[in-house]
Amino acid sequence: MLTVLVDYDSGNLHSAEKAFQRMAQETGAGDILVTSRPEDVARADRIVLPGDGAFPACRAALGHYGGLFEAIEEAVLTRARPFLGICVGMQMLATLGREYRDTPGFGWIGGEVVRITPSDPALKVPHMGWNDLVIDHPHPVLDGISTGDHAYFVHSYHFRVANPAHRLAHCDYGGDITAIVGQGNVIGTQFHPEKSQAAGLRLIANFLQWKP
Repeated sequence: MLTVLVDYDSGNLHSAEKAFQRMAQETGAGDILVTSRPEDVARADRIVLPGDGAFPACRAALGHYGGLFEAIEEAVLTRARPFLGICVGMQMLATLGREYRDTPGFGWIGGEVVRITPSDPALKVPHMGWNDLVIDHPHPVLDGISTGDHAYFVHSYHFRVANPAHRLAHCDYGGDITAIVGQGNVIGTQFHPEKSQAAGLRLIANFLQWKP
């Protein structure tokens, strides 16, 4: 079994790689490979797409590696490989990102990524630090994770899903902020599971064993 973490120069993958390697060893989930090669993505059993920074920059960076996005899309949409998007990697699943300028996303989960506007003016943007998860829908990747568990967030924009069934969990930050989305063999987390201690490691372990 091979899980690929896609490296497209959009964020430091060191802590994610360490967390995935640790949980792969604990669960017997095979090998973890950090790569930007389309041929590695094509042979992967699972795909993880991290992302830090602005939506348009991440979307453009993914296009700078010839054939990389096409390999991801073919693996996920045609061959139904389990997929996990993290932070901006999750936001790019949307139809549209509205950060700086309107940028088309992958369109795998309907909705748009818009600026966080907390109802309480004392709440600063970016939304940064620990927040409690509220589970909206059960999912195999959330097995053993409950409402009230903590996750670590750093973001100024959030994913407003078109279909509430696709929002698996949210948190409260002067209003609902989508924390986890999912549909079919695709799941995404706005928070960083590799920085979210027990709940994050549990989610990674669940993903590595998930058979959608």
